[in-house]
Amino acid sequence: MNAPSNISAVKVVAAAETLIVGTRPFEIAVLVLPGFSHLALHAYLEPFRIANEIASLTLFRWQIVGPSPQPVRGANGLLVAIDAVVDDLSAGIGAWKANQLAIIAGHPVEKQLTPQLNAFLRTAARRGVPISAIGTATWLLAQSGLLAETRCTIHWSRLAAFSEVFQRPRIRDALFVKDGQYSTCAGELAAFDLAVDLIGSHAGISIAQEVCRHATVEGQRPGSNRQTGPSWLAFAGVSEKLVLAIRVMEENVESPLLMEQLAQRVGVSRRQLERLFATHIGMPPLRHYLRIRIDHAKRLVEGTRLPIIDIAVACGFTSASHFAKCFRTFNGLSPQQCRAIVPAWVGPGLGSTSVAAASPQDKGETLSA
Repeated sequence: MNAPSNISAVKVVAAAETLIVGTRPFEIAVLVLPGFSHLALHAYLEPFRIANEIASLTLFRWQIVGPSPQPVRGANGLLVAIDAVVDDLSAGIGAWKANQLAIIAGHPVEKQLTPQLNAFLRTAARRGVPISAIGTATWLLAQSGLLAETRCTIHWSRLAAFSEVFQRPRIRDALFVKDGQYSTCAGELAAFDLAVDLIGSHAGISIAQEVCRHATVEGQRPGSNRQTGPSWLAFAGVSEKLVLAIRVMEENVESPLLMEQLAQRVGVSRRQLERLFATHIGMPPLRHYLRIRIDHAKRLVEGTRLPIIDIAVACGFTSASHFAKCFRTFNGLSPQQCRAIVPAWVGPGLGSTSVAAASPQDKGETLSA
């Protein structure tokens, strides 16, 4: 059922914002590959349709792109019609008017990067076209060599394999990540959050907020939110010791363990522990532990109204200045700056539930970055 949007509720604000946006629609090309997720496709596109209804204006326009003129079959067996072909776009990409290229890959993604697609992606990248990879499509960008030293994410089921195959991209367990020209997204319902983020940036906060309200969700989840389930699940089947180590880290955020204590709990030597993390994650265990704590802190900063000092203590820091320094190292901005830029349409996330105070004992050795 397509319920009508509550246009009157935002009529005045929307009208004011569309004057800023201008009359030219934001053009989106969505490339779908065989076996794509219909859930991801529609979670990404429907927010743009709703935004157009709310504004009573074509703020966004999209076309479906395929590798050939034939309809593309999704993972559920349903076909989707094609508006344009990769070769057609490649031929005129210099004059291409699309503001965004989104890619939704299929399965198995490892076999979907054809020479035709590789050339298309690299040409689009050279032309400066912003590219969004949804779900497993991050794999294609990495195969094309476009994600070197780029922060990115992929669906949690491929996190471990991705970190094994590709060494240079900086993979994150997050709903979506924006880094320069590239946006990557976990896919499925996280595609909704990525779309709302784009709507908020292009059409304004009130329209993004109304899109969330129309879709009966509390608000867009911050991109830094972790994907469903603890991060150690992504390494299941890779190394039982690694899984256990990450699990112990995540269970001891408030009172961090020394590396010797962690190794003892896992049942390996400290040297073996360091080799495991170097092989599968590409960083020392102490560094990864710190990242887990800072990621948790960022979710609290974005999703609650807790005082920054309380968040620091809840994540195992006894020094506010050291917490701020570590937070800036991983996120490029201070906790206060991070909270200040959280869009108004982002939902309450973790809520405002209280967080237990940390032990007052000194944790000096465990705070090293």
